[in-house]
Amino acid sequence: MAKWYELKASIPQAAGEPPKPAELLIYGNIGDRWNEDGVVASELVRDLSALEADTINLRINSYGGSVPDGLAIYNALRRHKAAINVFVDGVAISCASYIAMAGDTITMAKNSQMMIHAPWTFAYGNSNDMREQADILDRYAKAMASAYADKSGKTYEDALALLTDGKDHWYLADEAKAEGFADEVGEEVAVAASLANSFDLSRFKAAAPAAAIAPPQVPQPTAAAVTTKEASMPATVPAAGQPAAPYARTKDENTQVLAMFKPFASRPEIAALQTEVLADPGLTIEAIQARLLTEMGKGAEPAVPQNSFPKIETVSDEADKAREAAVNAILVKAGVVADAEKRRAMSASNPAMSLSLVEMAKAALVRSGIRHDHLDKMGVVAAAFTQGTSDFPVLLENAMHKTLQTSYAIAANTWNRFCATGSVSDFRAHNRYRTGSFGSLDAVNELGEYVNKSIPDGEKGSIAATTKGNIINLSRRAIIDDDLGVFVGLANMLGRAAARTVEADVYALLALNSGAGPTMGDGKALFHADHGNITTSAAITMAALDLDRVAMASQKDVSGNDYLDLRPAVLLVPIGLGGTARSINDAQYDPDTANKMHKPNIVNGLFRDIVDTPRLSGNRRYLFADPSEAPVLEVAFLDGNQNPYLELQNSFDVDGARYKVRLDYGVAAVDYRGAVTNAGG
Repeated sequence: MAKWYELKASIPQAAGEPPKPAELLIYGNIGDRWNEDGVVASELVRDLSALEADTINLRINSYGGSVPDGLAIYNALRRHKAAINVFVDGVAISCASYIAMAGDTITMAKNSQMMIHAPWTFAYGNSNDMREQADILDRYAKAMASAYADKSGKTYEDALALLTDGKDHWYLADEAKAEGFADEVGEEVAVAASLANSFDLSRFKAAAPAAAIAPPQVPQPTAAAVTTKEASMPATVPAAGQPAAPYARTKDENTQVLAMFKPFASRPEIAALQTEVLADPGLTIEAIQARLLTEMGKGAEPAVPQNSFPKIETVSDEADKAREAAVNAILVKAGVVADAEKRRAMSASNPAMSLSLVEMAKAALVRSGIRHDHLDKMGVVAAAFTQGTSDFPVLLENAMHKTLQTSYAIAANTWNRFCATGSVSDFRAHNRYRTGSFGSLDAVNELGEYVNKSIPDGEKGSIAATTKGNIINLSRRAIIDDDLGVFVGLANMLGRAAARTVEADVYALLALNSGAGPTMGDGKALFHADHGNITTSAAITMAALDLDRVAMASQKDVSGNDYLDLRPAVLLVPIGLGGTARSINDAQYDPDTANKMHKPNIVNGLFRDIVDTPRLSGNRRYLFADPSEAPVLEVAFLDGNQNPYLELQNSFDVDGARYKVRLDYGVAAVDYRGAVTNAGG
């Protein structure tokens, strides 16, 4: 088979029979471009986009690799129209486990394993370089977390924790199924080669025993199954069964070797090694690097204990501490920090507490080595904003960003109590599928014949993200006047505005079609008689709520074969009905009984949450099932990032700076079966 991946197209069958699924094998290091075993995204994505198939069986045995390549492969699989069935034959580790999450179904061999951990990299440079690399890794973790959350049913925050806590999370097949990362556990797959001969485990902190995760035998392709990789090979490649030509370094590679050894030319033992390796043209660049590192390490003490995983630790420099002190002082003086104990901790021994904003600007210029003694206040602030090495705009941005996030987080939102929270990877429409069912099995007749069963059709909804935001201007005069209320207050208001925008969009969607919600893919409103989710108008009483409950439980699946038996979890009502709703839900006896006899309340505790809001008017009520069980309305955020984003823009047309705030999200109705409405009475 092709060493880095193999893709077989669907195989036609006899007339009337569906074709066999296409098969994709990922048995190698993802994105390992210098290794012929690497799975390179650009080639695989191109081949996937050209593949015509209704079903793709993806088989994985990989220790992961490049996160950008893994993201591209995951998105290509999710975009493909085919149903994706994933089979973990050996291991799905690191980025390979992320690719596995693209499957509509995931089956792990009984003796296979999965591992999820934080993205990592090698880096060199100064403290700024290290911080930049850390931020990049955090962004990758956030981008990946939504896929693990969507597949497992975990919250986005819980999934993100697996990608940021610094631990390697290993799962046996049954453990992965219990955590929601796999759907089924299949039969064991026979081991064909030792782990040491196939993969390098040294980059993982705590690798599983080799015998438990050795790669299985890869099935050999038939003569008719020509892979894309094979089709693109030059004519000089040896025929099957013929020995390959011996490896020989190129002139360019020898130049790389010379550059590799040049920094150590003064060491005789290194010079001798250089002569030795150059005399052997069969040594690869990687092999020479390994020998050079071994020679350099002779006689040196290990930097970390044996069998431990090396870590890079950074420390805060004085500039970092000064910026942090200034940000804390701004937040405390502006009243952003509500907790008294936290205010005391941020104020204690903080030299910036006594500084005005202009004095903070002067300190930023001093840290950058810029003189300011010849400047007036306006000139100081102008230099602090415009000098490229000044960190004054950054500390203001940090203070505003923390204010924005705090205000957004504490806003009184209600949408997340009855809507599902999702994630999308870009601004295109993303499908949300609902599958059908087979219903009951048919009896075998007296001749022992089985009835052919048609594969049920499914339904799909869609959701797309858009961008909303604003720009605010921060003038130099506000800095000179030490007016914290101007920019911190504006950030506070923008945080609340961002939260209010999502809230308003959800209720605006629900208000369409006179409260019947948006029009669905079938051309009918979310709440429609044909959807069976509208009950006869009646005031909110015990008996009326019980009829609403029955209507929801009577919904059938997409194929109409079986009852979903959904139960209401959240009651959404106008603000004026909130008290009545809570009274009915909490009462032990029927509060509507005329003679006050103790008739048990048959809907006692029916709702785990009652949401009353002034955004609804009249008497209409909505009953929602738990959004994690039967989502009806969904709010999807770009890459799962639910927080508004703030960035600085130096301005030419404003005497100061501009700060842009944006939030990328979309709101849509994805199914009608998990909700019921009643117009009230």
